[in-house]
Amino acid sequence: MEGEKTNCLRCKHYYVTWDQYAPRGCHGHGFKTKEIPSTVVKKTSGMDCLLFIEKPKPKKPGQDLNSDDLW
Repeated sequence: MEGEKTNCLRCKHYYVTWDQYAPRGCHGHGFKTKEIPSTVVKKTSGMDCLLFIEKPKPKKPGQDLNSDDLW
């Protein structure tokens, strides 16, 4: 992932908060922020985020249906 910018929106740890002053959060690092969490990690540590785990892709409707599952 060297040279790539971490996309928190695609990360398993990213979440949206109800806090109007810190609307973005990272469960992996355990903080909420106004900025994108990976930007805060880069600013404070000088390193890219090491906890990025890509979210599983959502299944398409009907993807895992067997003929037995249908009426």
